[in-house]
Amino acid sequence: MAVIVPFESRSAATVDQLVRLVAADMERVNGAIVARTGSDVTMIPEVANHLISSGGKRLRPMLTLAMAQLTHYPGDGHIKLAAAVEFMHTATLLHDDVVDESEMRRGKLAARMLWGNEASVLVGDFLLGQAFKMMVEVGSLRALEILSSAAAVIAEGEVMQLGVAKNTATTEDEYLAVIRAKTAELFAAACEVGPVLAGRPKAEQAACRSYGMNLGVAFQLVDDALDYGGKAAKLGKNVGDDFREGKITLPVVLSFRRGSDSERAFWVRVMEQSEVTDKDLETAIGLMTKHRAIEDTIKRADHYGAIAKDALGPFPASAMKQALEEAVEFCIARTH
Repeated sequence: MAVIVPFESRSAATVDQLVRLVAADMERVNGAIVARTGSDVTMIPEVANHLISSGGKRLRPMLTLAMAQLTHYPGDGHIKLAAAVEFMHTATLLHDDVVDESEMRRGKLAARMLWGNEASVLVGDFLLGQAFKMMVEVGSLRALEILSSAAAVIAEGEVMQLGVAKNTATTEDEYLAVIRAKTAELFAAACEVGPVLAGRPKAEQAACRSYGMNLGVAFQLVDDALDYGGKAAKLGKNVGDDFREGKITLPVVLSFRRGSDSERAFWVRVMEQSEVTDKDLETAIGLMTKHRAIEDTIKRADHYGAIAKDALGPFPASAMKQALEEAVEFCIARTH
């Protein structure tokens, strides 16, 4: 069943300017990433590099570099913090794929399919350890506090998601609390540490954090929509993976709330059973289309994207500010 997703017409949005502005710093971050994945234990760099080199845009570390540049940080601590952010993100992906029993990640077999669950979990733990080592080396107690707190919140978000899994009674507020913790918190922390290193006023630190938090929520909401309205080749995972795993995402929440009794009975059945069919997925997408659930999920993403851009208001016009605004558009308009 074809689904028309309203952001297709906005696909011209890119992060090209952001990539250009942080290119020199990103080269140093990539060097740090390669150096820190080294280990005498052969399996560690094999598993880590399988995911790290698999084509992710490294948006989160780029945001760390961008915010450091926006707030005129003169040192080089942001390089290690950006690498730490990428390691934290990679660790959560390795762990997530085990929890979700995912088979694909970024268009390739998930690490757990090649090396097993145990190796995926333990290499994720290794990357978290390396991330914390780099944070300590930077020497900013406040930056360490921000990123270590984020690690705890992300773990809480994952547990919260387990709590709402397959639960069709989940409210939109409850779901937003999950994605703020699970996804948006790392965006927020990545954006906050730059102005902290630069010693900028609390108001600027809060503005950067707000940008990251709201961008992260928008990013995840678009992911939710893409799981039902995207294409597998562009998604890097199978369309409907969230559905097959019984994940309650916003399109499901909206469809359930807006549906008839018989439609709600369908959602209860498919979310609770261990196996769903392609026909079930087709029915689910049909109900989402009927109730404009995918379209309204994108509208919610637009709303949070607008808040993210407004958060940059206190900063004077600059190429970097414009690039960060364009990054919001890209995250909402992306089709992969």
